[in-house]
Amino acid sequence: MNRPALIALAALLVGPMALRAQDTTTTPGVRLGLSYESGTKPGVIVLPVQDDDRDSLRTIVQRDLDYSDRFTVIDLDAETLRGMTPSAGQKINFPLFAKFGAALLVRMTPTSQGLHVAAYDVARGQLLQSEHFLFDRRDRDWRFALHGVSDQIEAWTFGKRGIAQTRIAYVINGELKIVDSDGAETRAITTGRGVLSPAWSPSGEAVVFTVLGNTGTQVQELDVKTGKTRRVSQIRAGLNITPVYQPNGNGILYARGTGNGTDLVFASMDSTEPKRITIGRGTDNTSPSYSPDGTQVAFISGRSGSPQVYIMDADGSNVQLLTPYKPGVRSYRASPDWSPDGRAIAYEQQNGNFQVWMIDLRDRVPKQLTSEGENEDPSWAPDGRHLVFTSSRGGDKQLWIVDTESGRARQLTHSKGARLAAWSPILANPEVGSYSQ
Repeated sequence: MNRPALIALAALLVGPMALRAQDTTTTPGVRLGLSYESGTKPGVIVLPVQDDDRDSLRTIVQRDLDYSDRFTVIDLDAETLRGMTPSAGQKINFPLFAKFGAALLVRMTPTSQGLHVAAYDVARGQLLQSEHFLFDRRDRDWRFALHGVSDQIEAWTFGKRGIAQTRIAYVINGELKIVDSDGAETRAITTGRGVLSPAWSPSGEAVVFTVLGNTGTQVQELDVKTGKTRRVSQIRAGLNITPVYQPNGNGILYARGTGNGTDLVFASMDSTEPKRITIGRGTDNTSPSYSPDGTQVAFISGRSGSPQVYIMDADGSNVQLLTPYKPGVRSYRASPDWSPDGRAIAYEQQNGNFQVWMIDLRDRVPKQLTSEGENEDPSWAPDGRHLVFTSSRGGDKQLWIVDTESGRARQLTHSKGARLAAWSPILANPEVGSYSQ
């Protein structure tokens, strides 16, 4: 089969995914990493896209790069950009772009098979990287495919892929929904009510959650491609809550209530009988979160007298109190989430209102991340830098995102009552995250 036929076949197989084809325009001197002043956010200019009347391609990529909190997006007016944009065959006037503060210049050109994207190092006056992406605006999920282009631009610049091609699951009015990382394309993925505590599988192909019914709460798993569900908890009555996946995807850890408190139990994918992990002796042990390597678990326990964050080995041994606690001093900590880079744990803490905190596991010094309104239930992005959480700062409970390095916050949802968010892994597979209502 010839090369054009292979590319056409690949396009049919991958659907809306931005598949990177081998670049045939490699220029001598192409390099990984951008030239810019250390400790600063490099300025980026995204040029207008030919034949894109609504300019939506440029707008989405600009927004993605802005939301990464690693760039300063220079959004020039259309008249200025028209005078700066070179025509086909013309050389780029790099000194002119440098005068506007640009360190990176992005040019997207539609082709018969997709989108050619080139990124230029303005300081060096040369091509940084370029690739061709299979891309079709007629596809239902074209916006999500374009997020993959933004993420690749970030990889060219910093050597690490971005997080635009992710989604966030959350609960609203008892229903489970998902939304793109930029706040667009909200979709329901369950039809019933009573959903709580969603968590993504490591592959992003499934979501596990709790369902409130007449006989208590049960843990269920949803295949996001097929929409099929299966029951994880085997006890048909009682309390079964706060499930999470083991990082290797081989099992699910959740809290099960008995007549003698609540303990964490582990249900492997090939076993019907969950294994008890904690021994709470009448206390409540809930809200587990695995370390990225799966060797440890953070969880909430009231064994000290009030809910605090603990860590333990994955088999339940070596339990340690993580959050500072003084007997007799009122405190309440909940909803821990272990960062994907393994360096910190985020949680909520009540000091009057609930606020989002994080604790660095090297020095174990807590750091408050929010202060405006009431803020709860943090969940890490795959970059280990951003957190999504529920906040009342706008008057109603909505999902917000904060950059833990700069403190910059942005509102994600605009529907009253959004809560209990869970950030997905990077969803580069087109079959993952493509849901029908």
